[in-house]
Amino acid sequence: MSQATETAVRLPTIAATAAHHAGVRPDATAVECAGRGVTFRDLHHRSNRTAHALAAADVTAGSRVAYLARDTEHYYDLLLACAKTGAVLVPVDPRLTPGEVEHVLRDSGAVLLVTDAERLPGAEGIRPALAALRTVICLDEDTPHGGFPGWTAGHPATDPDPGTAPGPGQPLTQMYTSGTTGAPKGVVLSQGSYWAINDLLARHRLDWIDWRPDDRILHVLPGHHIGGPWWFLQGFRAGGVNVLGQGFEGGRTLRTIRDAGITTTLMVPSMLQVLLDEPGVGPADFAGLRKVVYGGSPMPEALLRRCLETMGCEFAQIFGLTETCASALCLPPADHVPGGPRLTAAGRAYPGVAVQVVDRAGEPLPAGEVGEILLDTPAVMDGYWNRPDETARTVVDSWLHTGDAGFLDEDGYVYVRDRIKDVILVAGENVYPAEVENALGTHPAVAEVAVVGVPDRVRGEAVRAYVLARPGERPTAHALRTFLKDRLADYKSPTDYAFVDTLPRTASGKILRRELRGRS
Repeated sequence: MSQATETAVRLPTIAATAAHHAGVRPDATAVECAGRGVTFRDLHHRSNRTAHALAAADVTAGSRVAYLARDTEHYYDLLLACAKTGAVLVPVDPRLTPGEVEHVLRDSGAVLLVTDAERLPGAEGIRPALAALRTVICLDEDTPHGGFPGWTAGHPATDPDPGTAPGPGQPLTQMYTSGTTGAPKGVVLSQGSYWAINDLLARHRLDWIDWRPDDRILHVLPGHHIGGPWWFLQGFRAGGVNVLGQGFEGGRTLRTIRDAGITTTLMVPSMLQVLLDEPGVGPADFAGLRKVVYGGSPMPEALLRRCLETMGCEFAQIFGLTETCASALCLPPADHVPGGPRLTAAGRAYPGVAVQVVDRAGEPLPAGEVGEILLDTPAVMDGYWNRPDETARTVVDSWLHTGDAGFLDEDGYVYVRDRIKDVILVAGENVYPAEVENALGTHPAVAEVAVVGVPDRVRGEAVRAYVLARPGERPTAHALRTFLKDRLADYKSPTDYAFVDTLPRTASGKILRRELRGRS
């Protein structure tokens, strides 16, 4: 463990950490975005003003505040303000259709929405249907009243009432993730969940994944994905510079890593593949990089070899769910050896996290036998918003049922063999077959449809739909893509269609997705 990490001040709340950094490193940069820099002092003062603005808008502890836009410094200003007031941030994927956005806003009961000029008309269009939504603020300064900066500008930069400061157990975010039924549900995560693994690593003096005050930390995963705020808050706690990449694009991201002196980042393996495929890429482009953390899937050995040769840094894999606040297992850098026996593992539990594999009756299985992976972690969610029955089915006696099938080896490493929930990972984003099937099933020419993930070199997986047409109908891929345009976000829509006469089924009538995934 580095000396910088050893001696770092570790305060239990985000508000206390913001005040600490504003005092000890006021002029150091906290956030960079599109050429703009925000110091720790400015970020602290901005988020204080935003906290007072929220209070003036009658946003109280427990109120839901939604954010619908690309990530900017304002997103994290708002996140810190929520941490200081007890409000709960609801990040909304800006790629969702108005109908999908409406569901998230209605389900969460958001009382205030921050959005941008591009999405403001759509937000205003659905606003009449949302009884709880009282206030809509536009981010852009050139909108009436100066947008978000103008909305906060008249408020004091002083700390909110310290007597009401939320503790680590206070809910901080409500991240929406689709269930196997296709209905998005809100995963409620506390402040303490975001730093639980960070605390365990420090307690056991481990640097499997780590963040340092001199780090320049690149963000390519969006704020509506658990990886976005989780990754930010680790770097923020350490006092490093969080560089917002505003999404991933091979050439642009490569230039950012090189020119911005990036030292660490969080990606999915398909992104690393794209970076290494950029024309002219070489070791000089990654000269400042010391560690890459990745998740979503194990690293193929051929890709790892290329990464080690070209990037010349350490690699660590993390495994987790939104419900475990991003990470519960880790494959440390020491296991990233070409030809090593554990390259196909998802990782091992952090000290303080427990893992077991159980059969259908819930009984623990011995090493090597495949069953459902269960996790017991201090970072576990508070629960699904307004879904107590589903929460009770998912977290039983402190064990979170992941819905993933796999096995443990004798050394405690976890190997994932299948996804019980059939989730498809498109560039690190979860796509749930039932949601896509439900949308396609409403097309008048479609009798039945089954959706699976298929390997994709760039995105890791792509969405393929097997379509059974109604008698006398001949739907086309183009017609179905057009049909889905206003019903699903682009990344959820199938990129490949196969029109079939029958769908493989079990004796009980269930579709055999495994057989479909095995088709070329």
